[in-house]
Amino acid sequence: MSNLSVFIVEDDPMVLEVNKGFLEKMNGFELTGESTNGRDAYEKIVAKQPNLILLDMFLPDMTGMELFLKLRADRIPSDIIMITAARDAQTVQEALRLGAIDYLIKPFRFDRFEKALQQYRNTVKKLANTNSFKQEDIDQWLGIQTEAIELPKGLNDITMKQISEYLMANRAPITSEQLAQNVGMARVTVRKYLDFLATKGSVHINLKYGAVGRPTKYYSIK
Repeated sequence: MSNLSVFIVEDDPMVLEVNKGFLEKMNGFELTGESTNGRDAYEKIVAKQPNLILLDMFLPDMTGMELFLKLRADRIPSDIIMITAARDAQTVQEALRLGAIDYLIKPFRFDRFEKALQQYRNTVKKLANTNSFKQEDIDQWLGIQTEAIELPKGLNDITMKQISEYLMANRAPITSEQLAQNVGMARVTVRKYLDFLATKGSVHINLKYGAVGRPTKYYSIK
């Protein structure tokens, strides 16, 4: 994967040099331009269309939010990380609504800067190499922690994943025997996992009664 281009918008010369120094420490990124005011930044960004913009909120001729809006109105395909001293709830919320991928409050340390850019690079890499996403991919991307199911003795993660993924992909109700045939497992084994998922509320059981005998259990993912 080639280096990602970064454009820095910062009106404080000292902070600008600090940010440039932080960027130089990181592999996989290159500085493609810098600006100390909104008008100049807008013209250069439109021309260069960098992968990532590090954007300050307080600029001499316009606010960072105004520049943000102009770039979004022109559909400039650059991602934006806010780097600013503004910490009021309204400003943070507005930046996130517009699509800022991170928000760094000054002053910050290099490790926070590094984390923000490295996470961005990982996301870009995944987007470039994946045609479609599973929910787990989106959750990981957004930093959402999903609760792991603790399996009882006798059940294992690999088999559970295989059964769960089949149920997710084929949402029509299915019997344990039908599912066992489709995943290549013993019916008794599949039944254990399905009943466990039912106790956790992840699977719904529907009973269908025939003319005689016990009702047939049909399982479907919730």
